[in-house]
Amino acid sequence: MSDHDQLLVIVDPVARRSDGESVRIAKDVLSAGAEAKICLPDSPEEFSRALSRRGSRRPVVLGDDLALLRAVALLRRDRAPLALVPIGPPGALEVAHGLGVPRSAVAAARTVLDGAVRSLDLLVDDSDGVVLGDLRVPAAPVPAAGSAPSVWGTCRSLVRTLVRPAPVASSVRTHRLRVEADGVLLADVDAPVAGVTARPADGGGGTAEVAVHPAAAGAPLLRAAGVLTVSGPDFRYRADGRVTGPVRRRTWTVRADGWALTLPREPVPPV
Repeated sequence: MSDHDQLLVIVDPVARRSDGESVRIAKDVLSAGAEAKICLPDSPEEFSRALSRRGSRRPVVLGDDLALLRAVALLRRDRAPLALVPIGPPGALEVAHGLGVPRSAVAAARTVLDGAVRSLDLLVDDSDGVVLGDLRVPAAPVPAAGSAPSVWGTCRSLVRTLVRPAPVASSVRTHRLRVEADGVLLADVDAPVAGVTARPADGGGGTAEVAVHPAAAGAPLLRAAGVLTVSGPDFRYRADGRVTGPVRRRTWTVRADGWALTLPREPVPPV
């Protein structure tokens, strides 16, 4: 049996708790098609040890975006091919689905066995964080846990809406950021912007698609760059759904072919 047919299947503990049935189905499909060693880590440390001791086995992660990001951060230095069976709620799988991983556990497990390894670019920041998909500076506000309105709160809001005129739409919130792409200044703190977004370019080639969004209405300033630096007053940023900060300066560098993921041989049609 070839090394390609020897798998190390790492089942993230969150996946085991959230959807044990999908975990069972995925393990059955993988074990039927290859020699699969199943690993059930209970902590990030055990997850890391399992990957470091994989030997010649191809790592397969059963879990959500956070499990995928953890694996990429651990494997990116040796660029070992990785496969994923996405398990979790839809909101926790946006990165995986955006990369083209099938949505169902059965289809994703079959892709592990029959798919093709594709090299992908990677954004790595100066604190050793990785970005597989979307980067947004500053981070969009996120509702705090437990902040869902109560029934009485909803009623009060409705009454206020009925007795007061509708407010005028507020202007876009602006931010004083200095933005440099490959050393070229795109924005400075004396001209506030609405924000900055970036992601590895779809065609690869070692560049990121950078967009500086203006404070006023208008098209964003677009630039392809291998290095992006953002600085300014304390800001947070959102990378692959995770919020980090506050920081005053951060640099992201594109690593061409920085990691490899097993994907379907034919692109997955959008749902």
